[in-house]
Amino acid sequence: MQKRVIGECPICGHDLFVTKLECSHCHSEISGKFQLSKFNYLSKESLYFIELFIKNKGSIKQLEKELKVSYPTVKKMLNEVIENLGYKVETPDDDDEGNEEILNRLARGEISSEDALKMLKE
Repeated sequence: MQKRVIGECPICGHDLFVTKLECSHCHSEISGKFQLSKFNYLSKESLYFIELFIKNKGSIKQLEKELKVSYPTVKKMLNEVIENLGYKVETPDDDDEGNEEILNRLARGEISSEDALKMLKE
């Protein structure tokens, strides 16, 4: 059984690195200090969210349906993944930009007026 590569030491919490690679065909081995991807440091939940995000071609509307959560919840989850990858999340000074996005989605026909009202109230 193959195990998932972890990026954090379960004992002290510091970053881990790979020291040995092996070919699955000829069994050649390469030793050294190999850097892991940013994605190796993400939680299983974050990786699952990214997988669904890609599967749904970045459509927050589709993610809402698949995850059975609200638009703000999907945005929160996305922002957490962005931050965990080491990027800064730009946040509006107030809720105007979020409200504007809801109205834009309504105008594009992505959500119903009832959904828009519910989201605006949240």
